[in-house]
Amino acid sequence: MKNEVLYVLLNNYADHEAVFLASAIACDEHGIKANPKYVNKVVAPTLDAVRSCSGFCTIPDYSFDTMPDEYAALVLIGGFGWLDEQLAGRVVPIVGHAIERGIIVGAICNAASFLAKHGFLNAVRHTGNGLQQLQLWGGSSYTNAAGYANVQAVADQRIVTANGSGYLEFAKELLLLLQNESPERIEMFYRFNKDGFVKLSQSVD
Repeated sequence: MKNEVLYVLLNNYADHEAVFLASAIACDEHGIKANPKYVNKVVAPTLDAVRSCSGFCTIPDYSFDTMPDEYAALVLIGGFGWLDEQLAGRVVPIVGHAIERGIIVGAICNAASFLAKHGFLNAVRHTGNGLQQLQLWGGSSYTNAAGYANVQAVADQRIVTANGSGYLEFAKELLLLLQNESPERIEMFYRFNKDGFVKLSQSVD
């Protein structure tokens, strides 16, 4: 469905990298949204549960074979599953399909390195877990060192990348592209989580 945001999870995924984006889509300051603009869905290699690096298990909504062709965004969550070349290789045509259709693509931490490895960052400004890691993973397939930015997250041409500590900035950039809320409300969400309740309440006082 076109209003679904699909999160690609491989075993040993980094669960903390998804929570801010997912919660902003599904909830607001009053609780769970009655009519959210988007719906969060999980995609995994099969319909079997995937385990995070913290030990939490998630039941996928879709497998690679049953996921829809149309959706709002494809979000690749980092973790150690991207080191499995055979398994991660199955995600390559999924990303290619999304980019060809102009669907928003996000990749954080090792998932950004995965994009570099398969040439998906060669025509966009981007970031990741350091230029050295992108070059190490990408090898000869990564040809855009000049497009690397040493920042928490970058959005360019409907592709959002982030380093492993940039999950808040990653969420912010994706929320802006999705137009999930007004830019002002997205900035408020970002500042609340970045600075914390106490600091923000003191600034209001």
